[in-house]
Amino acid sequence: MIHTTWSNIPNLKRYVGPDDGLLGKNPYNNHWNQPRPDGRQVCVHAFIGKLKDGSIATYQTLPWNHRGWHAGGDANNTHIGFEICEDNLTDKTYFNKVYKEAVELCAYLCKQYKLTEKNIIGHYEGYQKKIASNHGDPRHWFSKHGKSMATFRADVKKELAKGTRTSKPSTGGKKLYRVQIGAYSVKANADKQLAKAKKAGFKDAFVKYE
Repeated sequence: MIHTTWSNIPNLKRYVGPDDGLLGKNPYNNHWNQPRPDGRQVCVHAFIGKLKDGSIATYQTLPWNHRGWHAGGDANNTHIGFEICEDNLTDKTYFNKVYKEAVELCAYLCKQYKLTEKNIIGHYEGYQKKIASNHGDPRHWFSKHGKSMATFRADVKKELAKGTRTSKPSTGGKKLYRVQIGAYSVKANADKQLAKAKKAGFKDAFVKYE
């Protein structure tokens, strides 16, 4: 299920923390991947947005097979949910980059879990199916750039049809130790962040080597 953040903040550091050297520092420490961010009960599986250098990345914040809290309905039990960080909704270059990233992420997940593009829905479609709360995302943003969930699914289908393995976003050739709140090239740093995550209440946090 595709969500967008409904806020003109395209930077991942607003929603994902702590800073791993790539995200940048959030001085307010109000990122979403912590217990009850801003007093709310929300937990998505990933975010797509800008790193501090302006490049686009996907950060996974929950294991894909863990139940999220993102839909406001029964889709929490059945759907992976991720957020695309909104900007002012008018920057076509930024939109095209995060749209492409989302297409590639969905193609990767489809291959991982033997799904098709037909399984992908927006939050507003979840509401229409009575499995999510009444939100309009991502239609309000997609439509400003000539896109829709129909075109998105078609683009995922094209990505799946390429016949080559869809990979996760490039890591520049490095082998990374992934924690659900970041990615590290040094295992000691990953272990340190894992300890912080568990201390913060993420008891199921783990380190995965890729």
